[in-house]
Parts: sequence; C-alpha cells; structure tokens
Amino acid sequence: GFSSQQLQSLKASELVSPGGTVTLSCSLSSGALTDHNHPFWVQQRLGNVPRLIMYSTSTRPSGIPERFAGSRSGNTMSLTITGALTEDDADYYCSVW
Repeated sequence: GFSSQQLQSLKASELVSPGGTVTLSCSLSSGALTDHNHPFWVQQRLGNVPRLIMYSTSTRPSGIPERFAGSRSGNTMSLTITGALTEDDADYYCSVW
C-alpha cells in the first residue's frame, strides 16, 4: 500500500516563471529510500484527475514530456521541471510503495 505518510516535503510550495527550472523534493523520514520502494510522483491540476508522471525514481510513463526528470540522493527524492510551462501549474505528490 501507500506509505506517503513517511515522506516529508522539503518545501510547501515553489514558484517558477514560465521557461524556468524548479525542483521539488521529498525526504523519507525512516528506512531507506531505494528503487525497491518504487518512488513515484503524481501531478494533479486543478479540476483534473491525478496522473502518474514519474515512477521507479526516474522513469516517465508514456506521454509525459522530457522536461520532467526524477532523481534520488540518499533518502531524498526529487522531481525537476526544466523549461516549465503554465500547464505545469499543479499540485505534485510524492510517494513510495
């Protein structure tokens, strides 16, 4: 099941101008964050259903643009958006299995 309660967002919100780069990060409070946890990110735009945008740390599902990139360092997982578009304005949720 989901273990999202173990993850702590490092910042409540981030602002970025169109064309800019932003990195969102979450830290696992206990245990080890590895690819075996299948770290993933979900994007939810206002009024839309959530969609998976990254899984297994850095794998993009089909149809997710290359401007989204995932990474992991120690117990911190990150999502970087390079060349952000206005359509990227959304809530982003980090979680592990």
